[in-house]
Amino acid sequence: MLQLIPKATPSAGLQSVWPQPLGLPATGTAAIPIRLKRLLPAFAILVLLAMPAAAQDFETGLQAAQRGDYAAALREWRPLADQGDAVAQNNLGVMYAEGEGVPQDDVLALRWFRLAAEQGNAKAQSNLGFTYAEGRGVAQDDAEAVRWYRLAADQGYAEAQVDLGVMYREGRGVAQDDAEALRWFRLAANQGAAAAQANLGAMYAEGQGVAQDDAEAVRRFRLAADQGDAAAQNSLGVMYAKGRGVPQDFAEAVRWFRLAADQGNAKAQSNLGFMYAEGRGVAQDFAEAVRWYRLAADQGYAEAQFNLGVMYGEGRGVAQDFAEAVRWNRLAADQGNAVAQTNLGVRYAEGQGVAQDFAEAVRWFRLAADQGYAEALFNLGVMYAKGRGVPQDDVLAHMWFNLAAAQGYENAVKGRDLAAGQMTPAEVAEARSLARAWLTEHGQ
Repeated sequence: MLQLIPKATPSAGLQSVWPQPLGLPATGTAAIPIRLKRLLPAFAILVLLAMPAAAQDFETGLQAAQRGDYAAALREWRPLADQGDAVAQNNLGVMYAEGEGVPQDDVLALRWFRLAAEQGNAKAQSNLGFTYAEGRGVAQDDAEAVRWYRLAADQGYAEAQVDLGVMYREGRGVAQDDAEALRWFRLAANQGAAAAQANLGAMYAEGQGVAQDDAEAVRRFRLAADQGDAAAQNSLGVMYAKGRGVPQDFAEAVRWFRLAADQGNAKAQSNLGFMYAEGRGVAQDFAEAVRWYRLAADQGYAEAQFNLGVMYGEGRGVAQDFAEAVRWNRLAADQGNAVAQTNLGVRYAEGQGVAQDFAEAVRWFRLAADQGYAEALFNLGVMYAKGRGVPQDDVLAHMWFNLAAAQGYENAVKGRDLAAGQMTPAEVAEARSLARAWLTEHGQ
């Protein structure tokens, strides 16, 4: 996900962070990380029939469902389901889960899925795994989700193989195991499953469970993207934007981002917004950037919410509005986005869009600092150095500056040295000890 980041504005002494749409972060994958796509099985209508004598009724119901007449499909399938037809039972579960032809009811969906799954129907087993994984109609239970996914996966059902791979990759319901995740993804990919190809691409791109190989990642992403998989299209755009496994090509990145964005993929919409904001692969157009950011932000995507806040704060593509900037920034910050938390702290410190409140600024800086975000660590140093929202304390200021400096944040080096100039050797030693303890406590 392409993400705008705040940069320090120059001042005579210590500096604070301001939100500016300045481009990709310099390090790591915070800019446009390639994430595993969590594909949970889409509820779909099966065409297999367990009871040949009822084939005509089933086919009539199938034709009705395909033309969107779910009430007619229900009339044909309900008698079959009551007679124990597993495929009809699964399809009734689908209808209740989606509210198609019947009131949406996760509990009834679960009941029909279970009846079919207990007869060995792989699609129903996979759907039952989904209900447990998501806690729909039943208490959320990853171990039970894994059990049902495995039953379906062992029958060769590709969607369940993908989902089982995801559970191993994420360590949900099973011990985290990249090698086992790869095994299930490969089994599904060998059947042509787009989601499996996309997940394999992500693992090759990140070197998880396999030697890192951008060219192979691109190959896998392309196989999935060519099938219309939106997450893979976005990831392929990432690879072109960053020049990983392919020559860097912003225009090609934009093409893939657009294909995914047009399908409603929030990450791709946010990335496309970034490309318009920066004029990469397209003519710079802040209004168009705002349009794409808003589409992603309205889906709850934190990075897009942050970027939309940046645009309001800077008055780019929209009239400048600090209150609106704060609103979007807060939505992202409440999701744990460290950049947004830092910028929200700045808004409170400066009284832009909110009443000035140094204590609240410190609270937001601390939340971001706990994630190791360098700008937040630096800003805490500023607050302690100046006694804003906290008692003035050179030892703690030195500690926070030192932690930020350890991440290569240049302004923090100056802040640390300024603080050290006002401290005794014993106080400097104490500050360094506190910094080491913080790193240990936060697993760094």
